[in-house]
Amino acid sequence: MLLLIEVGNTNTKIGVCQDSRLLVSWRLTTRREQTADEYGVFIRTILATRGITQQEIRGVAISNVVPTVQQTLEAMVETYFGGNPFTVEPGMSDVPLLVDAPQEVGADRLCDIVGGVTLYGAPLIVVNFGTATTFDCVNGRGEFIGGAIAPGLVTASEALISRTSRLFRVELLKPKEAIGRNTATNIQSGLTYGWAGLVDGLVERMRSEMGAPVKVVATADSPIRCAEWRRASTWSIPISRSKACACCGSARIPRRGRETAAGVDTPRAPSYTPLNTVGRGR
Repeated sequence: MLLLIEVGNTNTKIGVCQDSRLLVSWRLTTRREQTADEYGVFIRTILATRGITQQEIRGVAISNVVPTVQQTLEAMVETYFGGNPFTVEPGMSDVPLLVDAPQEVGADRLCDIVGGVTLYGAPLIVVNFGTATTFDCVNGRGEFIGGAIAPGLVTASEALISRTSRLFRVELLKPKEAIGRNTATNIQSGLTYGWAGLVDGLVERMRSEMGAPVKVVATADSPIRCAEWRRASTWSIPISRSKACACCGSARIPRRGRETAAGVDTPRAPSYTPLNTVGRGR
């Protein structure tokens, strides 16, 4: 089994995969001040709730967009699982990055790209609804050709409230009508319908520029909410089927790294040690 740790700016996802199949997952709040011991004890505890023992974990893969926690996570893996984790970086997947600065492509987007191609094939657009809303475009040859980054829904909402004196936080629900009748429904309409229009509009433009029938896959913290707001014709893959996209990518990329270490395709070796070859931690 492969333990997956995906650290985002808002949430940290923990998953366990076997042969690229997501067996179980949890969603936690990202805490930058958490220690290696806190991570280790907590992860071992939640694994135990599903009957997964430490000895069954044969490797650890990390996808991290919060650099300040990387050293802590590496120390946790070494101490509690006995080995070096595989950390997702550009160049460690079999999807070519045809962009101006491949080294700037985030680990989260790499996992979404590889997961999307693995699950649904190319061409496709992967939309990730998180702290930021990212759009990742893969052409018919399976090459990442770029995308877009927009504010996430909650991020936009917080920015609106923090920069205005008389507006207030509202529950992020879609009102019955786009024309709000009071301040609360005005804010709800602008956030939900406005954000959905942003997503639908960008997807439509990207589809036009790619010039061929393109599948659209969404990954999200709240996939049901996204399904309620977006225009039905935008998505060619049901959002509920896409929730394992990032974890699938996290599982496929380290496999590619191990093939590389064995001399397949390129000589680049990953920073990964299979856990059954080293001593166990605590």
